[in-house]
Amino acid sequence: MRFGSFVFPVSHHPENDSVVIDNTLEEIQLAEEIGMHSVWLTEHHFDGAAAHADPLVLGAAVAARTSKLRIGFAVVELAFHHPVRLAIQTALLDNLSHGRLIVGTGRGSAYNHYEYLGFGITMEDGIARLDEAEELMVAAWTGEDLQHRGEHWSIEFPLLRPRPFQKPHPPLVRACISEASTVKMAEIARPVMIGIQTLPNLQSRLERYRATMLDAWHSEQDTEATLDQCWASRDLFVAESYDEAQEIAAFGFERERTHFRRARELFNPGGFPPPDPNRPAPAGEVLEHAFIAGTPSQVADQVAEMRDIGVRNLMLKLNTGEMDTHQVRKSMRLFGEKVMPLFSDANAK
Repeated sequence: MRFGSFVFPVSHHPENDSVVIDNTLEEIQLAEEIGMHSVWLTEHHFDGAAAHADPLVLGAAVAARTSKLRIGFAVVELAFHHPVRLAIQTALLDNLSHGRLIVGTGRGSAYNHYEYLGFGITMEDGIARLDEAEELMVAAWTGEDLQHRGEHWSIEFPLLRPRPFQKPHPPLVRACISEASTVKMAEIARPVMIGIQTLPNLQSRLERYRATMLDAWHSEQDTEATLDQCWASRDLFVAESYDEAQEIAAFGFERERTHFRRARELFNPGGFPPPDPNRPAPAGEVLEHAFIAGTPSQVADQVAEMRDIGVRNLMLKLNTGEMDTHQVRKSMRLFGEKVMPLFSDANAK
């Protein structure tokens, strides 16, 4: 298995943003020190859900401060970017990092209407533009004398400079909320990032992804190679005792969920509806599904469960709800020293 750090640094108050950003960069450097494969940078705006807001600028800082970590986006919200400008910025970042970039894309938040309004578009616009934006970005990375006439953009230019460091371009990974979107990506052999699911649902989705690729006449070899680039998500906290790990995880988790909920209630037009008591909460809103937490041996057992259902790459949120950074670093070191060595290919490229 490969392990990546899912960087989602909530800042609960504007005056804390700078400190949270500094702590986040130090935690990213520690992720490289303990031997993690990658760091995955989020994008959210206007609410402190991601203190840095912009994964491209933060990615440049990460490229300057690290030498081995792959730098991924989870995700860059395509709705908020002009695809040619994004192609230029990512090509530059790929060069600055000497080919360490992974471009994770998605339409943007499924809940935060205020983010779209802040960029002068609607959530529906974001959905409609996604596929064309990706198509145009790839064409910009790889083409010459580009002429694009699409539904949303009409563009022509001779050559994008700089060209990406990786050839033909940085790897693309799509974040998929629904099973239908996961199947759509399997049909075109696009690796996916799958958010928090129960273990049975996650296993089912990975199995369906594999079956869909094979049904679409992709070879067994290509199917395995594509699955080897897919990622699943969990939050993580490791401590010397189970009770300590659970207490810190539960506090951070509830604090983060409260922050998200309040922002949606305050900033979304018309507020945010309360959860339907007749429907089960999404897995990502349930502590026992969202978190891997416990002693190193307990955490190793939980990671092994995920490996055994077919997870090859695990994206771990190491700081949930603006946890104390000293506690986070201790948890990371325990994970690096006592858990990662049990999974021998954790440094796989």
